[in-house]
Amino acid sequence: MPEPSCPATAGETSIFTTRQTPIHPAGGCTLPAMKSAVDPSLADRDPEIHALIREEEHRETVKLRLIPSENYASRAVLEASGSVLTNKYSEGYAGKRYYEGQQVIDQVELLACSRLKQIFGAEHVNVQPYSGSPANLAVYLAFCQPHDPIMGLGLPAGGHLTHGWNVSITGKYFNSRGYGVRKDDHRIDFDEVRAIAKEHKPKLLWCGTTAYPRILDFAKFREIADEVGAILCADIAHISGLVAGGAHPSPVGIADVVTSTTHKTLRGPRGGLVMCKAEHQKAIDRAVFPGLQGGPHNHTTAGIAVAAKEAMAPEFKAYARAVVDNAKTLGEALASKGFALVTGGTDNHLLLLDLTPKNVPGKVAAQALDKAGIVANYNSIPFDPRKPFDPSGLRIGTPSITTRGMGATEMKQLADWMDRVVAAPDDEALLTKIAAEVSEVCAGFPPPGIVK
Repeated sequence: MPEPSCPATAGETSIFTTRQTPIHPAGGCTLPAMKSAVDPSLADRDPEIHALIREEEHRETVKLRLIPSENYASRAVLEASGSVLTNKYSEGYAGKRYYEGQQVIDQVELLACSRLKQIFGAEHVNVQPYSGSPANLAVYLAFCQPHDPIMGLGLPAGGHLTHGWNVSITGKYFNSRGYGVRKDDHRIDFDEVRAIAKEHKPKLLWCGTTAYPRILDFAKFREIADEVGAILCADIAHISGLVAGGAHPSPVGIADVVTSTTHKTLRGPRGGLVMCKAEHQKAIDRAVFPGLQGGPHNHTTAGIAVAAKEAMAPEFKAYARAVVDNAKTLGEALASKGFALVTGGTDNHLLLLDLTPKNVPGKVAAQALDKAGIVANYNSIPFDPRKPFDPSGLRIGTPSITTRGMGATEMKQLADWMDRVVAAPDDEALLTKIAAEVSEVCAGFPPPGIVK
């Protein structure tokens, strides 16, 4: 009887496995074939991407990251976000999915939601939005029809694109009117908010900011929303970690709907969430899925659950308070060196600097600071005479450097570095010298999540 034929006598290789087929002395092969897994690491599979990731890790380690919307996710959050949960499709909600095999995923999503409910005191939480902007779009879909009147803080005054600004789909598909801040102190002008609301009669009223350094008075917004019959939505993407840690008042229970990202001050993965009163649960959930999205990103949901657990710890409350304390200390130190602070200071995690008195545009300052190891973003200030891509301001924040454990001493040193850079943004030797000093200080505060 002839030996069974074998298509390859030395081995068969695929992208993931190598089939080792022993050679039979008579020329056939021995069955069954033995398999040994070959699953290359990122460094082996794609050395270019691996090198770029290592380069980014180095950048985040040796520089001071002052962009208010950035932070460091913990090693645990990163592990969950990079897990096999990315392999699973889960359209629908826990207990009501369109695919089978959801025994684990349902538990992950329910855990994330229950923890966030506990932290914020929310009646309902949806963690499926892919980020903050989709979360905001879900609110529009839940409550508005095309061309309905809406209101939000104007982008030049510190608002967000998705609150109805004209270059956003929210400004193109809805009849948007923006409110602003007062010229004398750059704080939200509630007289203007009320007057515009009474005239415009918005279906949806947004309270939320991206470049506003003061406490938001959610109760005042509630009063105005009630006067005109508007749905009130609070976008706390920037301050959700401060709210969770008790360092900023909460809009939950005041606003009808609350949206947020899950990174920034909350220190989770890049995702979004919507919290709402129970009466709006069905409308919000339908808007997220199937209204805007297909399957949720389950690996992100797991990372959100981990971040929520971290935010429940007493250490997180201390962190939130330290973020605000550091921002105030940094602001005072900068003011003492002649920097003009929009609103005169801060109540939260960020500072908006008007560099006009320094005779340096925001973009020039931001680029020089980056060379000096200090990463910020140029930003428009209220009533800015310059264009948005070449504005007068600089936006900085303390979430990332506080996560690293820095405090008052480092804030004062940082103000000194910034003063020297802004005074001589073209002095390459100075920028190189300060970058070395920054790196030396950073070495004493290793960031979480980056394993050497």
